[in-house]
Amino acid sequence: MARRRPVFFVSDRTGITAEMLGNSLLTQFEDVEWERTTIPFIDSAEKVDALIEQVNELAARERCRPIVFSSIVDEAMSERLQRSTEALTLDLFQIFIAPLEAELEAKSSHAAGRSHGIANSHEYFNRIEAITFAQAHDDGAATRDLERAEVILVGVSRCGKTPTSLYLALQFGIRAANYPLTPDDFADGALPGTLAPHRAKLFGLTIDPDRLHAIREERRRGSRYASIENCRHEVRECVRLLEREGIPMLDTTALSIEEIATTVSYRAKLHRRAF
Repeated sequence: MARRRPVFFVSDRTGITAEMLGNSLLTQFEDVEWERTTIPFIDSAEKVDALIEQVNELAARERCRPIVFSSIVDEAMSERLQRSTEALTLDLFQIFIAPLEAELEAKSSHAAGRSHGIANSHEYFNRIEAITFAQAHDDGAATRDLERAEVILVGVSRCGKTPTSLYLALQFGIRAANYPLTPDDFADGALPGTLAPHRAKLFGLTIDPDRLHAIREERRRGSRYASIENCRHEVRECVRLLEREGIPMLDTTALSIEEIATTVSYRAKLHRRAF
């Protein structure tokens, strides 16, 4: 039976940094069941005290030490949190900031919100523009200005094109469109006319037919669209078309959206415009 352990992700801003790094570390302990709580915007002494009380009450009730991942930048508040909580408190900023200050012979700004705020307005608006573009060009909805796309994901319906496009926009600031390849395209044996002029930007996503069948069954159970025979046919013909047209492709079956987006970005040599 898995052990249960409470874990807190706390921050003076959104908590995204603490969550991302903390969860990456927690995945290494597969036999522990984590009870996660995220508490953002801990930006005053009063909020720190309330957090300490919450953590200590839980520690007493559960009779085990919670784990706290903190990305609070203010040194005084961070020190108070570590000193006063009945928890293992891991200060994600202080672990790395002190060695960096020593190496660079410079003091950090200790400014909150640099990672997930609007500290760099140029990057922020790149991200917003990319998200707007991805939404407008989802599933072949708009084809008029595909020349502005940095990548166009193609593949059969439900192979992961939409979430990958949005992830590329949100996390990388990349303008990504996506376009479904259909049985009509396979019958014609050629790319849709709207895609042909943008061949150099195309990147194919493929998927195992059994996995595609399971996904489509959730959407349209018992339909011809979701049948295993149709899924096998569409995947087979899609791969043939992409190979014939010389379009790079990636099998998404066992990959997370993060892995798909990163692989597409790397293999297509896309320029990341947001961090």
